[in-house]
Amino acid sequence: MVTPASDGRRRAAAARRRARQAEIIAATRQIFDSKGVRDVQIEEIASAVGINRAIVYRHFTGKEELFALTLVGYLDELHELIVQAADSATDPRERLAAIVGAFVDYGVAHPAFVDCAQTLMVRPGEELLEEIAEGALFRLGRAITSCLTVLSDVLTDGVERGELALTEDPVLLANALYASGLGALQLARLGILVHEVAPGVPTVGQISAEQVRSYLVTSALALATAGNPTG
Repeated sequence: MVTPASDGRRRAAAARRRARQAEIIAATRQIFDSKGVRDVQIEEIASAVGINRAIVYRHFTGKEELFALTLVGYLDELHELIVQAADSATDPRERLAAIVGAFVDYGVAHPAFVDCAQTLMVRPGEELLEEIAEGALFRLGRAITSCLTVLSDVLTDGVERGELALTEDPVLLANALYASGLGALQLARLGILVHEVAPGVPTVGQISAEQVRSYLVTSALALATAGNPTG
């Protein structure tokens, strides 16, 4: 039988656990934002919190789960921005352009978001299922779909109004735009293009974040108006 005292202690312990998890995630986010994602070790995160790595592993199954939950924070911020973008206009094309633009602007301002998302994206699904607890995967999936649903809803609305004509399912297109957008954001960070000046002779040119933004917006509009003569 659970007594009120033992129940209170259990709740207090759960609250402390949640607080510690939030503290570790916040420290991870701070490290990501200050130095990037690459080569970040659990020891560094633990040191930032003032604990040892064993305590980190009491709260997370491993680095992948910690990265996933840190990504949730980025995605929650992104969701707020793309909701604002979607609400900034009524024309479906303008809404789509605003959402893609907001995504690019956020990715340029938060390169660690791009790195974190890509780090998890390149892992096979089976591995992630083994390395990340079900609850953490659910939170990550919910954060991703909250962003993608805003985009797919705008695409669906445009089709229903006869102003967009997709060759793909809106959900598939939303996912494809998210994945390709992450790749293009890496191009914006590099700031260089590789091309041939003569057969077999490579050279590099420059590309700005604004050019990448314009390209992604134009590409999204083209894909969303395929087959629509007024698009």
